[in-house]
Amino acid sequence: MEKVLEELIVSSGFFHLTFGNLFMWLISFVLMYLAIKKGFEPLLLLPISFGILVVNLPLTYLMKPDSGLIWIFYHFGIEWEIIPPLIFLGLGAMTDFGPVIANPKTLLLGGGAQVGVYLTFFTALLFGFDMKEAASIAIIGGADGPTTIYLTSHLAPYLIGPVAVAAYSYMALVPIIQPPIMRLLTTKAERRIVMRKLRTVSKMEKIVFPVVTAILIMLIVPASASLIAMFMLGNLFKESAVVERLTKAAQNEIMNTVTILLGLSVGATMTADVFLKRDVIFIFVLGLFAFAVSTASGVLLAKFMNLFLKEKMNPLIGAAGVSAVPMAARVVHKVGAEENRQNYLLMHAMGPNVAGVIGTLIAASVMLTFLK
Repeated sequence: MEKVLEELIVSSGFFHLTFGNLFMWLISFVLMYLAIKKGFEPLLLLPISFGILVVNLPLTYLMKPDSGLIWIFYHFGIEWEIIPPLIFLGLGAMTDFGPVIANPKTLLLGGGAQVGVYLTFFTALLFGFDMKEAASIAIIGGADGPTTIYLTSHLAPYLIGPVAVAAYSYMALVPIIQPPIMRLLTTKAERRIVMRKLRTVSKMEKIVFPVVTAILIMLIVPASASLIAMFMLGNLFKESAVVERLTKAAQNEIMNTVTILLGLSVGATMTADVFLKRDVIFIFVLGLFAFAVSTASGVLLAKFMNLFLKEKMNPLIGAAGVSAVPMAARVVHKVGAEENRQNYLLMHAMGPNVAGVIGTLIAASVMLTFLK
């Protein structure tokens, strides 16, 4: 009887618990709190946090190669490049390119905000990361979770967990991180600039835009094909208005399903032996640096463009060049409205915001082309 009891104890997860497991539980609970109580990116932080919890329960073998449940999700969903493109299909079906079409100058702001990505790449090299790791960390500055995961899965798959958590954490903290930078780099007068209402964009323009954009970007950067094709296809579904069922499926059923699988798979990569390393701290520090520089470079580019524009733009909209859609645009509107209640910047900020998605995707594709 004693031997049976001893075998029962030894075969239980309790017997194999480590300090690392318990610490990862704490990380999981903190992310759950932020998702549930604070509402920070709950659609992704909640499944990520649960994935962290269950993979750090000993003897569950959820990430065991070839047989673990979550390993199957991860292998076929992320390693086989299925989940990120499907998420871009859903994003495209929910995106309105009208503000970009109405004010093409905002495309430059979406590109300018990628300065943080490239600067962080070289900074990460100084921290001792190799080029593939540096690229995976730097892309956090684009504030685009699926693109970050896509690039990291190609270049440094062992970093997916900390890189993804850093990316989504900073995206959730946009309302906290961005406003101080925006106020520091602009004057009160600049923040009060009222921009003229955007022109109405025709249906034909909205239909042509995703087709032309897909052709141009995939010709310039072929490595972007997987993501840009699905992104523009989803948008074409929406703007054509002839495939309502497909549009709704992309926006709802497909998007919701792959979001669950993505979050759970990413969280399950964060075992104690992977996360509890010095480099993980550097990843979070560099990720914050990338995000802050991207915000600053977008604002500074808008100020620079104003030197040559007859009709000035509010430089705050440059901060929306990061890809945290639509949160960054909402933050820009909020900061502008605090200075001038009649200032409605939301739609103006959506231009660089959706342009930032394209800019980050191109930046990731360029890195993938040269480093894979």
